[in-house]
Amino acid sequence: MTEKIARKRVNFTYRAPEASAVCVTGTFNGWNNKANPLKKNREGLWSTTLYLFPGHYEYRFFVDGQWENDPACSRRHLNRFGEYDCILTVE
Repeated sequence: MTEKIARKRVNFTYRAPEASAVCVTGTFNGWNNKANPLKKNREGLWSTTLYLFPGHYEYRFFVDGQWENDPACSRRHLNRFGEYDCILTVE
C-alpha cells in the first residue's frame, strides 16, 4: 500500500505598508506573479497561506511590479537573471 503525501501549510508574510499589491511567486506556481496575492492588515503586513507538497522551492515577492526577496529568508540561490531567489524547504 502506498503512503499518501499530504500538503503542508506554509505562511508567507511581507511588510510593506505603502504597497498597493503584493504577490508571492515561485516554482510552486510556475512563477505566476498574479496567482497568489497577499492580503494587507492595518499594520501594513501582507500575508497569505499556501498548501505545498514537501520539497524544495524557490520564490520571491512581487511588490507593486518589482521583484523583492523575503527579508526573513537567509537561504538564497542565484537565478538565471543574475538575481537571488529565496529557498523554501517544506518537510
